[in-house]
Amino acid sequence: MKTIAFHLNCLVQGGAERVVSNLANQFSKEGYKVYVATEWEDENEFKLLPEVTRVHVGLRAEDEKKNRITKFFLRVKYLKEFVKTYHPDVLIAFAQRANYRALMAAGNSDVPVVISIRTDPVGHYDAFSDKVQIKWLFPKAAGCVFQTTGQKEFFKPYLQDNSTIILNPVNPKYFGVTHPEVKEKTVVHHARLVDFKNQPMLCRAFIKVHEKHPDYKLKIYGPDSFDGTKEILDKIIADNHAEDYILLMGGSDELEKEIPKGEVYAFSSDWEGLPNSLLEAMAMGMPCVATDCPCGGPRTVMENEKNGLLVPIKDEDALAAGLCRLIEDKELAARLGKEAARIEEITNGDAVFVQWRDYLEKVIAAKGKK
Repeated sequence: MKTIAFHLNCLVQGGAERVVSNLANQFSKEGYKVYVATEWEDENEFKLLPEVTRVHVGLRAEDEKKNRITKFFLRVKYLKEFVKTYHPDVLIAFAQRANYRALMAAGNSDVPVVISIRTDPVGHYDAFSDKVQIKWLFPKAAGCVFQTTGQKEFFKPYLQDNSTIILNPVNPKYFGVTHPEVKEKTVVHHARLVDFKNQPMLCRAFIKVHEKHPDYKLKIYGPDSFDGTKEILDKIIADNHAEDYILLMGGSDELEKEIPKGEVYAFSSDWEGLPNSLLEAMAMGMPCVATDCPCGGPRTVMENEKNGLLVPIKDEDALAAGLCRLIEDKELAARLGKEAARIEEITNGDAVFVQWRDYLEKVIAAKGKK
């Protein structure tokens, strides 16, 4: 039986955590022995099957009063002890600090380490400390899983050569959803309210749309991140007397029912890794207008004019024009939505799992040849 270990901070509900929990459970069902090594446990976490073994590799109670540098090296020490004890056939790290820890703990051992990049490298992997750690540690990686071509192109060829691009799996509830025969005259959007999603730009763009199409509304679904974005949105709405046509809907557990009621979907981020909200909207067959944001997430899954419309980031005029175009051209909107739904072919859970399995088997096989 082959053994696979994942390493990340925790399993609290988020994008990377969802991918790891899904993969861990699927590998376990396929007969692999699976470990998930985490730094801490939290509330509202994704669930693992009983067959998946979770191991704590984070700080212990007696470590809490120690200084930051000591804590850093203790985290590496505990992960190294985990690798030595369980000796997996491959260790897969998710997210920035977990990547560094895994390579420090196992990069010089006979356990191959696969790292993964889950965000825009610009702004997250280009600080001086990152450059030092990348130069030192990343050559030790047996491979890397990227989400987009933009992420891949950021790094040196040695990392690109042993890498692959795998999309996030989409929750199956977003596939094959029912659309009403008569749509609401709304533009829809769903994401947590946070600065880099740039919902303020979306609201300003929609005010221009509303001037041309006064019978249309904008519905924004998503919880508050408490970074001040909601207050900015509230002010834009109040200053423009838009309370009747820009609606902050809050979070929803039934987005697969609410989003398809709208005519057009808007995506407004300034940067992303691979945006789950856009994948979900496309899976639901929504005609989408999306900012072509770094590090290439939308461009990875969307071809302009074929399965959606791409517009420049931070350009409210371009976003407004794209929304108006799909509002006015129902035939184009229907065609883009139909093509967008085909993303199911590459983002369903089975397809994503097969890509991960085949890649990790390739890494394990390469280790055996050394």
